[in-house]
Amino acid sequence: MKKIVSLLFLSLIVSAGCKETQAQKSEQKENEEISSLKIIPIEHATAVLEWNDITIYIDPVGGKTAFSGQKNPDLILITDIHGDHFSLETLQELNTEKAKIMVPQAVADKIPEVFTPQIDVLDNGASKERYGITVEAIPMYNLREEALKFHEKGRGNGYVLNMEGMRIYFSGDTEDIPEMRALENIDKAFVCMNLPYTMTVESAASAVLEFQPKEVYPYHFRGRPEVSDVKKFKTLINEGNSEIKVVQLDWYPNDDF
Repeated sequence: MKKIVSLLFLSLIVSAGCKETQAQKSEQKENEEISSLKIIPIEHATAVLEWNDITIYIDPVGGKTAFSGQKNPDLILITDIHGDHFSLETLQELNTEKAKIMVPQAVADKIPEVFTPQIDVLDNGASKERYGITVEAIPMYNLREEALKFHEKGRGNGYVLNMEGMRIYFSGDTEDIPEMRALENIDKAFVCMNLPYTMTVESAASAVLEFQPKEVYPYHFRGRPEVSDVKKFKTLINEGNSEIKVVQLDWYPNDDF
């Protein structure tokens, strides 16, 4: 009888060990998939993402020279009509021959017909799949009375990119709107915070603590004339939820703050 009990106990230990190993392998695989994404900050709201063999440009501005050494884009996402997000000159200078360009209607209206075959117009709430990436258009707009003139609801898009189970959010120009707070299962969130155009550090932190991404990247944080306190943002996040990792990249390589 003792022998049988011992064998059963040993079996339970082995089974538990196998389950733990499987869980560790699953977590390791997830971490490897996330780490294979390459994030290249260009400046302010402009970034390049490399995922598998796909290159994505977010709000490309700054002319061809800003993308020196970068791979040509497969997918371009533009959030709004303002000059720090949309630059027709940059689109015309870049090699976009193979690129699909996702934009809100207000941006599409400003792009010449020669680009029409490449353009996907996404309204708020719409989604489109290109190159195995499903892109969701998330509203972006102002809430404060004094800022309503900057970004009206429905004109611009934030975006969530769905890449083989990973969800990446770019806020574009927005405040802490209900649609942001309602986001779910976000792995990486790029969140703006600059006055007078978007929102305060406190509002940005409050929204992030509500939708709880695994990682948050403060970007688009230089306003006029001040620069938002991203150290304070990190403190607010760390105090509110220590499990959310705050990642600070160099979004202003030509400035010394």
